[in-house]
Amino acid sequence: MEKQQHRITINAPKEKVWTTLWDLNTYNKWTSAFSESSNVQTDNWKKGSKVLFTDGTNNGMVSRIDENIPNEFMSFEHLGEMRDGIEDTTSERVAAWKGAHENYTLKETNGKTDLLVEIDISDEYAQMFAEMWPKALNKVKDLSER
Repeated sequence: MEKQQHRITINAPKEKVWTTLWDLNTYNKWTSAFSESSNVQTDNWKKGSKVLFTDGTNNGMVSRIDENIPNEFMSFEHLGEMRDGIEDTTSERVAAWKGAHENYTLKETNGKTDLLVEIDISDEYAQMFAEMWPKALNKVKDLSER
């Protein structure tokens, strides 16, 4: 497991960037960098809530919102995966990365927002996500600056 950091500066206030990240009308637009049919199921992003990040084929991640400080910080703890619509939080495969975190930090200076994403990632997927995250963050930037 390694930790990756991805950053971008966005010419928009942090409230606008936050909305772009977590509004259900824009979430799937920026996450299309990971999967064209990216989707999320959540209970309005409440701390402690379960979140299903899926790819449109009932595959994806089972997570929990570890922290939600509006317009500043969101943290997800990844608990398992979904395969063909079945949640797996106990297999040996999942145990290798269960408990990994994905954190989003927003800091605004002079009307511009610095967005930092920190993720724990298994070596198996590190290169793939190192290529995908910059594309996703550029989409967040584009959507937020409109």
